[in-house]
Amino acid sequence: MDWGLQNRLFRMINPVTRRTVMLACDHGYFMGPTHKLENPRRTIEPLVSYADALAVTRGVLRTSVDATWRVPILLRMSGGSSILSEDLSDEGVISSFKDALRLNVSAVALSIFVGTRHEKQTLLNLGKLVDLGNEYGMPVVAITAVGKELEKRDARYLGLACRLAAEIGSHLIKTYYCTGFDKIVDSSLVPLVVAGGPRLEKESDVFQLVYDAIHDGAAGVDIGRNIWQHNAPIAMIRSIRAIVHEGATVREALQMFEENRVNHGNVMKAVTVD
Repeated sequence: MDWGLQNRLFRMINPVTRRTVMLACDHGYFMGPTHKLENPRRTIEPLVSYADALAVTRGVLRTSVDATWRVPILLRMSGGSSILSEDLSDEGVISSFKDALRLNVSAVALSIFVGTRHEKQTLLNLGKLVDLGNEYGMPVVAITAVGKELEKRDARYLGLACRLAAEIGSHLIKTYYCTGFDKIVDSSLVPLVVAGGPRLEKESDVFQLVYDAIHDGAAGVDIGRNIWQHNAPIAMIRSIRAIVHEGATVREALQMFEENRVNHGNVMKAVTVD
């Protein structure tokens, strides 16, 4: 791995803990104006200083991310189907590699849909991006997407998808947590980052997911809706960071969350009064 590629990768990964907390804000590429992401800048700005990397599309990057913000960018490169489509796996590459370089991003991301009728095209797209990434020193993140078929989130399927992505040459893989995740980590060859997935009902469920993922060997998490759709998003991301980077337990994360939520509420009341 050349110096430039390593340098870009470690912009997103804390060099001390070797872990990362990514903020996923790229949902609009197929979901449109997602709840609490209707105005991306308004959602991202209060959270960006707590993120090790920010996952966005080039449209959001150019319109809603300030060039002065010192946050590494993970650029979404795949798309082509919307939430209205019966088959979300029918994706292609929607951004050029030249544009990714022009935007000075730290890495590019592409979804693969293993086990679907569009498996081949998404894996070939990944291979092309890896070739370009190696040529220009840009890390490529493979996302083991499952579309609407959530029942595929088991160790056998995810282990297969992750290994395929690693064999093709991905430098980092984003996948889901499941029972037996430690075995997936052991066979995936490259670091894994765990997705937050759909909104969970309880804070404790989110913190347990993060704790279990890190405990079983994940290099970090890439969470969106379970942070910015919460009514106390700053408290959520700070507690998640405590688990990932400081080794906090679920109980400690919950205690920290309650303290930060109260403090955040007091600040907001003070601002309103003034």
